[in-house]
Amino acid sequence: MAVSATKLEGALNQLLSAHKIKDYCPNGLQIEGKPQIQKVITGVTACQELIDIAIAKQADAILVHHGYFWKGEPEPLKGMKRARIAALLQHDINLFAYHLPLDVHPELGNNAQLAKLLGVTLRRGLEPWDPMSVAQVGKFDEPISPQQLTQRLQQALQRDPLWIDGNKETIRSVAICTGGGQSYIDLAASQGVDAFISGEISERTVYTAREMNIHYFSAGHHATERYGVQALGEWLAQQYALDVEYVEIDNPV
Repeated sequence: MAVSATKLEGALNQLLSAHKIKDYCPNGLQIEGKPQIQKVITGVTACQELIDIAIAKQADAILVHHGYFWKGEPEPLKGMKRARIAALLQHDINLFAYHLPLDVHPELGNNAQLAKLLGVTLRRGLEPWDPMSVAQVGKFDEPISPQQLTQRLQQALQRDPLWIDGNKETIRSVAICTGGGQSYIDLAASQGVDAFISGEISERTVYTAREMNIHYFSAGHHATERYGVQALGEWLAQQYALDVEYVEIDNPV
């Protein structure tokens, strides 16, 4: 069963409340391809390798978390950027991308999916003034040690997280912001949160964790953002009977 690209974009925009969220890129249909869609490839980032796989599998659309046209990037279609977009246009493949809307969705989002994997119940946004807060705060049912949280991250993400000791024996409350959310650690610490989980880490993050007594876990930008797009792909398959396939492109960062 095929569905029109226009209908699919409308459904995804509504589901993810894309129009309500200010972002660094356009969310939705970024590259227009064939009008009818049956085969969809999903992935974290619309890199050339993912595009090549989609072409080989004769996909009608690609759905990703990291698409194109970021604010501040060079505008000319040259080099790597030209090659990617040319391949999509040549093979008439639609490109759908949802950045922050996919991070914050309460059920299918990256934060929600990572929390589910770790056994965290999300309760509120870290930014109390923003109803669409990118970072979320939750709790474990029972306090755990930082060593136990490290093990859970290893098992869930299949990679070793970097743990910065926050000088607390146990963890009950935890803030989560997948991807490049390390700058939220100061806000989490000011609210008395026991631990913060994100994808990336900066040099200053180490000192904030140590001096403000909050454990910090850097678990990988790619690794922490694999699960939202997979959940969204499963939703598409169920709602529209589409052939949806997630493709993992290895990225150690």
